[in-house]
Amino acid sequence: MTTKIKNICCIGAGYVGGPTMAVIAQKCPHIKVNVVDINPERIASWNDKNLENLPIYEPGLKEVVNESRGRNLFFSSDIDSAIDEAQMIFISVNTPTKNYGKGKGMAADLKYIELCTRQIADVATDDKIVVEKSTLPVRTAEAIRNILDNIGHNCNFSVLSNPEFLAEGTAITDLFNPDRVLIGGEEDGRGHDAIEALAEIYGNWVPEERILKTNVWSSELSKLTANAFLAQRVSSINSISALCEKTGANVEEVANAIGMDSRIGNKFLKASVGFGGSCFQKDILNLVYICRSQNLNEVADYWEQVLKMNDYQKHRFAENIIQTLYNTVSGKKISFLGWAFKKDTNDTRETPAMYVAADLLDDQAEIHVYDPKVSEQQIHNDLKLVAKDDYETIKNSVFYYNDPFEATNKAHAVAILTEWDEFKAYDWKRIYDAMLKPAFLFDGRNILDRDKMKALGYKIKSIGK
Repeated sequence: MTTKIKNICCIGAGYVGGPTMAVIAQKCPHIKVNVVDINPERIASWNDKNLENLPIYEPGLKEVVNESRGRNLFFSSDIDSAIDEAQMIFISVNTPTKNYGKGKGMAADLKYIELCTRQIADVATDDKIVVEKSTLPVRTAEAIRNILDNIGHNCNFSVLSNPEFLAEGTAITDLFNPDRVLIGGEEDGRGHDAIEALAEIYGNWVPEERILKTNVWSSELSKLTANAFLAQRVSSINSISALCEKTGANVEEVANAIGMDSRIGNKFLKASVGFGGSCFQKDILNLVYICRSQNLNEVADYWEQVLKMNDYQKHRFAENIIQTLYNTVSGKKISFLGWAFKKDTNDTRETPAMYVAADLLDDQAEIHVYDPKVSEQQIHNDLKLVAKDDYETIKNSVFYYNDPFEATNKAHAVAILTEWDEFKAYDWKRIYDAMLKPAFLFDGRNILDRDKMKALGYKIKSIGK
């Protein structure tokens, strides 16, 4: 008999947990949803009366939160109480790439997953359904189940895999109208009931034919594979962009031509300075590590090349700036429009901007940044991870602005690193007039009309043109 879920807990109030639970609460007003996190500042931001101060910027999110918060959506740091009350517990904590020990630089670091699992086992006094929402290596559910069964207080636990397939910037739309909801579970009676319980929640707004039910291992591997395939397409078109620049072809015309082939399709064929975000690189590294651990070295080499091409594209963009500016940017003002890894988000994890900036800083450039949603502190924090210079040197070489025209004033070059829509609407003649001449423009997202920019006087460099 399928359990009727009336109380949900989500451990982790980040980019996945927060929006996902907010939508579940909105669509299921009969279910109490507790979102808990060990970070009190993050919880305070989720509870802030000013919805502009939510810790995550995502179009449509504040409206969803506003509708449900205080009704059946609650944010708190009281993790034990939320676990105790819940019938279903989502684990949505960070799974970064390991930076220590075995698997360093490739494997997923599962320490936060294990800590959550042990806390659930310690607290739970009745049966629970535990749902993997974080992106995890295949067979992680087995480890979770072992911990729960060996520590728990004679409770019955079911473990499901329910990976997210959200694209930042369109997360709320993706949650409202998903291509599919994937639920993987154990192939026994209790596992079947757990799958049906979660499917019933999504069934409040997702058509039944879009809810896919698999075994837990297929579900875990599907998430890694989906991100690997998407990243592969980006790296593929970026590799062709380099060839286009050498041969006189136009990468957008090439992408349009191949995208009209129904076997290929036109999604993720937008050439750019490179992909970023929390998922693509981390998940491919994880996939590579799993393949190597299974002695599938040729498979690992294949997927690793996707990341090598992405790194090449970012460094190639920085090198192009240096070469175009007469082989030196020392002491020159290079203005960055955009820092987030993509538009409509304030997420900067693995953003191409920080790698381009690091290369330019290594050549002693001054970086002047404007991004409508990213803070100065976040930019400095990002550069601490990748730049060779110490923090004080970074602060003295990287400058932040709240106004794009101030950021570009007297610049030697302007580089577009994020495809924010507002950049297309700027008075580019005003920017040109205030720049040092010749005025160089590097469009890392191919969002501007090259002919119009040339007519204004810019020396413009685009990706794949």
